[in-house]
Amino acid sequence: MEIKGSVAVITGGGNGIGEAVAKYFVSNGAKVVIVDMAQANIDRVVAEIKGMGGEVIGVQANVTSEADTARFYQAAIEAFGQVNIVVSCAGIIRDGTMLALDKETGKVSRKMGLDKWQPVIDTNLTGTFLTIRDGAEAMVNGGWKGLLVAISSVNKAGQVGQLNYSSAKVADALLPKIVVGEFLMRGIRNIRCIAIAPGYTATPMVAGMNQDALQALLKDVHLGRLVEPIEIARLIGHAVENEAINATTMEITGGLCYPGGIAK
Repeated sequence: MEIKGSVAVITGGGNGIGEAVAKYFVSNGAKVVIVDMAQANIDRVVAEIKGMGGEVIGVQANVTSEADTARFYQAAIEAFGQVNIVVSCAGIIRDGTMLALDKETGKVSRKMGLDKWQPVIDTNLTGTFLTIRDGAEAMVNGGWKGLLVAISSVNKAGQVGQLNYSSAKVADALLPKIVVGEFLMRGIRNIRCIAIAPGYTATPMVAGMNQDALQALLKDVHLGRLVEPIEIARLIGHAVENEAINATTMEITGGLCYPGGIAK
C-alpha cells in the first residue's frame, strides 16, 4: 500500500497531531479530508494545504454523531472517489480525580461528575469507534485497500487524574486486535487496523503548559524532549506502507520510562 494516490480521512485534523498527519500525507501525494469541530481550524488547515498544492476538503462534524460520521465519509467519496486511510485523531481531556476530600473533615467534598466523564468517553472512545466502524464499512463496500488508525495514548497504562481519558485510551489500544480478528473471521483481507500510542507530544496545548510542570514530565523521557507531531505522522506513514504492521498498538514516546506514573 502506498500513500501516494491514497485518500485519507483525518478526524481532529484541524490542529495538533491530526494537522501534522494531514500535511505529511499531502506532501507524500495523498488527498485528504479534514474533519474537525472548529470551522476556523478547518479553514486554516485547508488553506495551508492548498497552498502546498495539495488536494483537500474540509468537513465540520462531531465524531460522536452517527449522522455526522456518515456525512463526512460520503463527502470524501463524492470528492475523491474512495477512502484508503482513516486516522481518528479527534479527542478531548477533562482531567480530575474521581474523589476530592475536604482537608478539615477528611470526607468527600467533590466527585468526578458525568460532565467530565461522559464527554471524554463519548469523544475519545465512541467517536473512535464510529470513525473506525464507518471507515471500515466504506472500504468493504468500495472494495478499497485500506488502513484504519486509532489514536490511543501512553496513558493507557493508567494516569492518576485521568481515569476518564485513560479508560478511553486503553479501550482504543485494544480495538485493533479485535477489529482485525473480526476481519479475519469475515474474510475481509483488504483492510488493516492499528493504533498509535503517543507519549508527551508537542501539541499547542502541551507545549504551552506551565514550563516547570512540563519539565517535571520530561524528566522521565529518555529523549529529553516532547515528541513532535511530525514524528507521529511519519510513523503512521510507515505503517501505511508496511502491510505487516497490523492488529497492534505502537507506542511513540521518546523513551518514556514510567508511563502512567508507575512507581520507580
